[in-house]
Amino acid sequence: MMAIKRGNDYYGMFVELVEFSCSAASMLHNTLLNFSTEALPSKIEEIHKIEHAADIKKHEMMEKLAKEFITPIEREDIILLSQEIDDVTDTIEDVLIKIFMFNISSIRKEALDFTSAIVKCTGELKKVMEEFRNFRKSKTIHQSIILVNDLEEECDKLYTDGVRSLYVNSKEPVELMTWTEIFDRLERCSDACEHVANAVESIIMKNS
Repeated sequence: MMAIKRGNDYYGMFVELVEFSCSAASMLHNTLLNFSTEALPSKIEEIHKIEHAADIKKHEMMEKLAKEFITPIEREDIILLSQEIDDVTDTIEDVLIKIFMFNISSIRKEALDFTSAIVKCTGELKKVMEEFRNFRKSKTIHQSIILVNDLEEECDKLYTDGVRSLYVNSKEPVELMTWTEIFDRLERCSDACEHVANAVESIIMKNS
């Protein structure tokens, strides 16, 4: 309660961090949906600004935490959760960087299915964080955590099917290498989302 009185609302800051992840996911999906190699450099700059703003917010959070005497949950859990959320934004940015690095000229349908699922996943994470401050009484936070886990499983299947389709339909070594790597990076996004949900679930168990 003291943290809230001094303006250090960690639950609110968790929501802000996830909003950066949501913005990055939406931008990645829209960039691939309306893909243009000419526009890609500017999109890289745009998503990097989102990632950089998220880093600044996380550092501000850590500075406040360093001066805090009483926190709503354990200090180590705040550090862990803020890093896990930051990793989501980082992994999403990394997908677009890899597409730029590999000079991809067209987007596979499986990638769009992936980014659509990642948008849903970050959206559910935001719901988790919005309910987190009320975790002892919330009637919806556990359902949102389960949905994140379900979406991660959906992404696992998209990864398996996407790589399978790639190797069935292409014999071009460069295409096989680049898209295998991109699918791997997309799967890391969903894994990062699940890590956040699992961290929240663990914190809830410790504090219940």
